[in-house]
This record gives sequence, structure tokens and C-alpha cells, in this order.
Amino acid sequence: MKLADHAKKASHLKSVAALLGWDQETYMPGGGADARAEQVALMAGIQHEMLTDPKLGDLIGACTADTSLSQGDTQEAANIREMRRDYDKRTKIPAELVSALAEATSRAQHAWKDAREQSDFAAFKPWLDKVLDLTREKAKCLSDGHGELYDALIDEYEPNAKASEIEAIFTPLKKEISDLVLNIAENGKAPSKAVLNRPITPAKQEAFGRFVAKSCGFDFSRGRLDITTHPFCEGVGPGDTRMTTRYRESSWTDSLYGIMHEMGHGLYEQGLPLGQSHGQSGPHQIGMPCGEAVSLGIHESQSRLWENAVGCSLPFWKWALPHAKEFFGEVMGDQTPETMAAAVTTAEPSLIRVEADEGTYNLHIMIRFELERAILSGDLSTADLPAAWNDAYKTYMGLDVPSDKEGVLQDVHWSFGLIGYFPTYTLGNLYAAQFWAQVRSENADLDNQIAAGNFEPLLAWFRTNVHQHGRRYTPAQLCERATGKPLSNEPLVSYLKDKLYPVYGL
Repeated sequence: MKLADHAKKASHLKSVAALLGWDQETYMPGGGADARAEQVALMAGIQHEMLTDPKLGDLIGACTADTSLSQGDTQEAANIREMRRDYDKRTKIPAELVSALAEATSRAQHAWKDAREQSDFAAFKPWLDKVLDLTREKAKCLSDGHGELYDALIDEYEPNAKASEIEAIFTPLKKEISDLVLNIAENGKAPSKAVLNRPITPAKQEAFGRFVAKSCGFDFSRGRLDITTHPFCEGVGPGDTRMTTRYRESSWTDSLYGIMHEMGHGLYEQGLPLGQSHGQSGPHQIGMPCGEAVSLGIHESQSRLWENAVGCSLPFWKWALPHAKEFFGEVMGDQTPETMAAAVTTAEPSLIRVEADEGTYNLHIMIRFELERAILSGDLSTADLPAAWNDAYKTYMGLDVPSDKEGVLQDVHWSFGLIGYFPTYTLGNLYAAQFWAQVRSENADLDNQIAAGNFEPLLAWFRTNVHQHGRRYTPAQLCERATGKPLSNEPLVSYLKDKLYPVYGL
């Protein structure tokens, strides 16, 4: 068997598992939870067995030994390098642990849904404890006893990142953002946000959201949009990218920006150079790393940029408002592009991460980073987690958390076992701001293009500079190739000041 054939079969198995997960979060009836957990565990075991097969190691070794393939800055060399990295990591984790973790997280997801609905952390705690125990075992296997366990988990989502490095990035950024938010709170004049709470039926919200996503470039012939508890986007496979969102009649922009966020992920998935036919071969064939997303931080940069830099801008509302009036009717009649852009450009502390504004979003991430790092190490017990969560929100945001549903149970991530995932959101914001600054420096007409509903030049820039490369370069290399500079805090801080201060009259 050739290495490419093995990779393709493994990718198809991954697609089947992804489809099971998507169905569980959208249409599966509650009664199917136990059977689905067993199905997911079985698939995880089969995948792990295939991806840790010694024959695969031999194939990778043979390709590595062939310097005509493995040396140089080529897609083939990158594929071999990344497949070696993946194989080495997977072979450190026993198949029994992979299956146990898959089954536990499947059951934990179902328990989280019920506990969140009842706002009862105690009901979820046993499952969180189980997932954490297994996740620690996984981290120990990956780390080989070296370094902080959290580092081994971050590396799963943002290759080569370390907790200490994340902390070093967060610390100055936290001060800059805290100063920004404090200045706005003390001296700024808040714009009216009343329009955001005007009643819009879910059906109208969905129709408008679909229109916006299609206009921005999301291909619905290769994707779809559905409803779920916690919005996500799943790249099931080539030609199959699935977005989800949720609707509240009295908060219509939540679904709009939820869709634009997941659409950003979806545009990345649809822009990856995956093989589009079963017969295709080459470095972009199905299952090859150069046809896959490089990291969650880069992935998040795409979602945050489309949601915020584009979707919350004045040029966007110059284009979108006339269409919103067509979809929603008289309820939007008194709005102008300026009032809409101001209404969605805020820096006010709030309880829910996915509904947080740009000014405060990273504070939500810092809280989760500190808490999950502490519960993984054992410095914080899960029994004390709700209180620690509430204390952090009081300290960082000045907010009292009224319930577990609006507090520690609001995110699905920990039920999935995604410890180390949250920091990638702030990394995504940092990448997004740096990409945004670069594309604007190269395209002086960008605002006019967006105001005219012409999103193609922006999407084309990302297709060229980010999407087409897959995993050929590391996240740091990709950023520096696209922008000419290593990742830094400055573009994000400048972006926030330039955007927020005028809205608040500062």
C-alpha cells in the first residue's frame, strides 16, 4: 500500500467520525446517546489502529529516507514531515485510551447538554472528572514526562506552542485591553444598542444569515447551515462543510454574527486544496497534510476576521442594511449604516463568551486559560470550579454570575476533552488583526469593495496567502510569510483603539 492510499482511507474514516459527531449535535434524538457513544468509541479505535499501524511507520520512514521527496521547501516534503509528526504523536497513545476517551466525551457531551439546560454543574461534574482523568493520561503519554502537561495538549491545537509562551502573550495584551475597556467605561459615551433587541423571527434571521454567508463566498452546494445548542463548523470532508447556529427572537445579531463566525471557518475549509475527486493524486490528495488546516489559531483568525473586522464594520453595514430592511421589514426602518455599525461595536463586559464584544472577548479567554490550566494540574478541584469561575468574572469583568448555565456550563469544550483549546481563540484574534492590517495595506480600495458587496478580493487574498498552503508551513511561518512580520500584540491593540474610540467619542 502506498502512503497516499493509506492517508486517503484514514481521511475517509475521519469523515465518518465527523459526521457522527455533527449528527449528535444537531438531529440525533436524546435516546440515541448511549449507542452513539459506543459508535464513536468504535470509530476512534479503528482510526487509531489504522493511524498507528507499524506499516504506516515503515511507509513514512521509506519516504523520509528518499531525500528527493523529503528534503526542501516542497509540498511533498511538508506532507512527509507532518505525517511523521502525527504518527509519532499517535503511537504514544494506547488504543484503549483513545476509545475510552472517545466514549467518555460522547457521554459527557450529552450530560453537559442536560446539565446546562437545568443549570446544574453538580450533574455534569462526574463526567468532567472522568474526562479530565483520561485527558491527563493522554497528556502524560504525549509529554513523555517532560514539561507541563498542559503543553502537550496545547500542541494538539497550536503546534509547538507552550503554556509559558501563551502566558507571555496574554499578560501584556490583558493590560492593554483592560486599560482600553476602563478608559471607555470612564470617559466614553455608549452608542444605542436598542436595535439589537428588536424582535426578528428565527425564520427571517436564518434567511438573512444564509444570504450574507452566500454573498461573502460560502458555497452552499458544498456546505449547509443547521441549528444546534453550541454553534460550530465541521469540515466533514471534501465538498461537505457544515455550519450551525442558534436563534433568539429578541437578539437577532447573535445568530447573524454566529453565522459569520462559523462562515469564516467554513470559507477556510472550502478553500483548502483538498482533492475534489476520488481519483485525484498529488500533494493535495485527500488525507495529505497540505490539504488540511494548519492550526486552530489560524482557523480562528478566519472566523474572527469575518465576524468582526468585516461584519461589525461601517462598510459592511453600508452594504448589508438595505438587504436587512428587505428581509426584516419596518422594524429596521429608522436605522442607518452608521447607527448599525455603532450598535455592534462595543466594549462592555458580558457573561457569555460567544456573545462577547471585541473589546472584552480576550478576557473571557484568559479566564478559561487560567482555570483549565489549574484543573488539569490539580491546583484547582472541579468541586471548586464554579466558585472560581464566578470569582474570576467578578475580578476581571465586575460581573455577578447568576447561574451555572450562564457561567461554568456555557461552553461545550470541556465535555469534548478540549483542554488547551481556548488559548487558540486569542491567538486567532492576534493573527486576524495582523492579517487585516496587511490586506488593508495592500488594497486601499477594500472598504469601498466591502460597501459594494464585493467580498471576492478579500477572500482571494486569504485563498492565496493562507488557505492554499494547508499545513505546508507552521502557523508562525505562515503569519510571517503573509505579513512580513512575526506575530505581535500591536496590530490587535491598534485595531481595537482605532475602531472603538471613535464610536465612544474618544
